[in-house]
Amino acid sequence: MAVRQDTIWERFLSPVVRLLIDEDGLRRYADSIDWEKESDRYRRDDVIIPSYYSNQNFHGIAGGYLNSDAAVTYDPITQYVLPPNEGIVRQALVDAVQVKPRRILDLGCGTGSTTLMLKQAFPEAEVIGLDLSPYMLVRAEDKARNTGLEILWRHGNAEKTGLRDATFDLVTASLLFHETPDAVSLAILRESFRLLVTGGQVLILDGNQKTLRQLEWLNDVFEEPYIREYAASSTEANMGAAGFEAVRSQDVWWINQVTSGIKPIATENVRQYTPTSVDNNDLEGIGSPAFGIRA
Repeated sequence: MAVRQDTIWERFLSPVVRLLIDEDGLRRYADSIDWEKESDRYRRDDVIIPSYYSNQNFHGIAGGYLNSDAAVTYDPITQYVLPPNEGIVRQALVDAVQVKPRRILDLGCGTGSTTLMLKQAFPEAEVIGLDLSPYMLVRAEDKARNTGLEILWRHGNAEKTGLRDATFDLVTASLLFHETPDAVSLAILRESFRLLVTGGQVLILDGNQKTLRQLEWLNDVFEEPYIREYAASSTEANMGAAGFEAVRSQDVWWINQVTSGIKPIATENVRQYTPTSVDNNDLEGIGSPAFGIRA
């Protein structure tokens, strides 16, 4: 699929972002790594790349995330498109953790920004970041090494991780669901339920679905093939369908939301949940690790 040149991103936002980032520095960084060799360290033969992921462009990048360009440019762009601040938005997920995790799985971890923050918040926990793109994992490992954090990076599909049942206390996903069809998001939540211990928590950080439904133009800002499907859906309802209880969402500066669910002790008869909304505008921001630098 060719990159559309008539999107708001291509016409207006991309030129502005290009003025703010150090393109020469990014190019030097990109040239300093043998991306194919390094990505081969993560690439697993048993991981099948789904068509919804490989046949689409994301953020206007041809070929989506299955290339080194995506891994190099993701952090510099993301820091300018998550208002009011990337660190504040990602920290909202960390602040929503209600369990004391010994093992954490971050699904669709990308370049590992949230994964690193989880490890910093819970240094004694074993933290695993899982992503479909081995190129993004190369970038994530580089960031972890620069910050001195020990994290396990794994090539895998969040729908079917291949990890053992009931082995995690906390499963998270940041900015993943708006990039997947709704049926895939539900499958990821069901996989999260399987992976969690009784009483374990799932946390999903993504765009605010109510806001996206009310402001149609927001769906046109970036080239996101599934964002309208995401906006029309309900992460809360999908969590309930997957078996989670105590499901609730909190707004993160109106544009984003964090949705939480708990794996109940008894799963035979899942009780109805009552969605609630919490104002999260008083969160204190912290720097977001990008290219090994604290903002």
